[in-house]
Amino acid sequence: MRPKTAPHRPVFGHAAVLLTLLILLSPRAHAMLEGDFLYFPSHAPNRSALTEWRIDGQLVGYARLVEHPRAVWLICHGNGGQAANRQYIIDRLPADTCSYVLEYPGYGLRPGTPSMDAINAAARSAYDALRALYPSVPIDVLGESLGSGAASYLCSLPVPPDRLVLMVPFDNLLSVAKEHIRFLPVGLLMRDKWDNVSALSAYKGPVQIFGALHDTVIPVAHARALAKTVPQARYVELPCGHNEWSLLSDLVVITND
Repeated sequence: MRPKTAPHRPVFGHAAVLLTLLILLSPRAHAMLEGDFLYFPSHAPNRSALTEWRIDGQLVGYARLVEHPRAVWLICHGNGGQAANRQYIIDRLPADTCSYVLEYPGYGLRPGTPSMDAINAAARSAYDALRALYPSVPIDVLGESLGSGAASYLCSLPVPPDRLVLMVPFDNLLSVAKEHIRFLPVGLLMRDKWDNVSALSAYKGPVQIFGALHDTVIPVAHARALAKTVPQARYVELPCGHNEWSLLSDLVVITND
């Protein structure tokens, strides 16, 4: 008699378990996950028309400056590139306002390593500096994609921004990561867990939230979910993908109202 053969077992399940164990055992597990999936800095020289922005001699970003601004914007950009290439955001803001684009630690020409704590600390330092520099001018904040985390964090401060705009944001970053990385225990591995719902829970200022209908990076359901938790939010859904909102010629991020 021929011996009975063992039933076929899919090898992918074993491979995924092995990969998970290897990552969990690695002392660099958090850095591996976030370095590979979250932060994508570039480090090119500034070739834009923007002015260098320095605090205590340290380069912290780039700015468009105007005399006697009606308001001042602090911009927290997305997870790719660097501050110097965010002219497309500044172009959507009123011409009679100053715009300061924050450079994250480890991005562009700024030293350091990006992380939630490092980016939040950089955002707060920049925000405090603008409050001191413009004591009688409204300080507004715009957060793009990953930058919505730092922008929302600023809204939890004792003296929050006067206005908040969020472009293609998330409700909480962990839920987005779980959608993209289904085969790993992301909750155990992920260190940087911005939660915009929690950060905005007590904020009372004006809020505009722009979601992208065809977003495959941060699916639009996350922007919708965030908007539902902020009673005063004005939610706008754009007919584009995550990185295409800047190409919409008729889009005005914020008006003079």
